[in-house]
Amino acid sequence: MKVKVSRWGNSLAVRLPRSAIEAVGAKEGSELDLAVERNGLYLRQPRQTSAQLLAEMVAEMKRLGPENAPETVEWGPDRGSEIIDDEYSRGEITLEDLLGNKSARKPGASARTTRRR
Repeated sequence: MKVKVSRWGNSLAVRLPRSAIEAVGAKEGSELDLAVERNGLYLRQPRQTSAQLLAEMVAEMKRLGPENAPETVEWGPDRGSEIIDDEYSRGEITLEDLLGNKSARKPGASARTTRRR
C-alpha cells in the first residue's frame, strides 16, 4: 500500500488509509510505536508493560467484585531462600524503626539497617 509523505508544520506526515487503521484497531488519538529498522519505518500497536498489564488485571478483578476473587492456595512451609529471618519478620522492630526519622535524612537518601550474621 503506497502512501504519500506531506509537510505538517515543521514535520513530515503520512496519512494512513482507513483500511490500514481498521486492520490494527486504531482510532483517532491512539498511540502507536514507530520503529526504524534497516531501511524501513514500522508502526505497531504498543506492547503493554508488565506494570500496565498488572494494573489492568487488578482493575478487572476489582470490577468483578470480591465474590469472583481467586481462592488462596496454600503452598506449604517456606523453604530455602523463601525464608526471611530478620528482626522485622520476627516482629522485633517496626517499619518506622527501619526508616528512622524521615525529617533527619536528606532527600533521596536511603535508610540503612544493620544485619545480624
